[in-house]
Amino acid sequence: MAERKGNHTILPSGTVYIESYASAVGPKEKSGPLGAWFDRAFDDEMLGEKSFEKAESRLQKTAVETALSKSGTAADDIDLIFAGDLLNQCIGSAYGLREFGIPFVGLYGACSTMALSLINASLAVDSGAAGKAIAVTSSHFCSSERQFRFPLEYGGQRPPTSQWTVTGAGAVQLGRSLKGPTVEALTVGRIIDMDITDMNNMGAAMAPAAADTIERFLQDTGTAPTDYDLIITGDLGFTGSDLLHGLLQKDGIELSNHNDCGMMIFDRKRQDVHSGGSGCGCSASVLCSYLLKKLGNGELKNILFCATGALMSPTACMQGESIPSIAHLLHIRG
Repeated sequence: MAERKGNHTILPSGTVYIESYASAVGPKEKSGPLGAWFDRAFDDEMLGEKSFEKAESRLQKTAVETALSKSGTAADDIDLIFAGDLLNQCIGSAYGLREFGIPFVGLYGACSTMALSLINASLAVDSGAAGKAIAVTSSHFCSSERQFRFPLEYGGQRPPTSQWTVTGAGAVQLGRSLKGPTVEALTVGRIIDMDITDMNNMGAAMAPAAADTIERFLQDTGTAPTDYDLIITGDLGFTGSDLLHGLLQKDGIELSNHNDCGMMIFDRKRQDVHSGGSGCGCSASVLCSYLLKKLGNGELKNILFCATGALMSPTACMQGESIPSIAHLLHIRG
């Protein structure tokens, strides 16, 4: 049985292995700094489909198919799949995964959903509820813009604090196969609301949640940031990352080994993404390519993966509500 460490951190009772993983992205991500690391990169935003929403479902389907193929696992051998996206009723996941016939748990954690699905899948494997489980999330720039901001045809101007939703997906297969990186610890986030109301400044809304979760994990485990090769957030972007450093410095914590998925996936100067990348697919595609490959080959041995999400809706924001946020964290060892 999993045990609690400190006030909020959970330690699996056994070893939960990342047996396989895969990423699928769109053309803008393909042309970014991590383009060569992705398993599958499509050349157009539509992915051969008739709508942006169907294109996002195809991203999820492709990521899961590729992860299963890499591990040589049949869909029938997966006991549970934990999935989510940014669209209403998580249709990117439901339509993308319906053909697999795997028992499905739909999740919503906004852009933190990759970490949220990994936490749930890890606990399912650790408890014995699943022999093998998959965690998968996705986002698509065009479908997200249509839902959360304005249709692309409107041509709305984007302020410098805005971020570019990643067209991408990442899938992780977890099990007990005695091979691959391992999930060592989990910290579930708390809802943090600092009265940010600007939908074009997600980094400012999410940075306090990331600071809260990282600080709680370090307190629970009695560790320091320097005990890890990398502390990776996703996706605060440049604006949110600066705020995160400032918030933690006030409590005497220096993140000299920090990076952010939203800062890594695009070339800010060349690709005009303002404050960086965002979306469920941002942290998912970076984790399921660059990070896990580095953990697999030994270049990284010990990381904290902390995905962040803004738990907002356009309706609530137009009614004058602030933007609550959350951040979930996993300690992953190579």
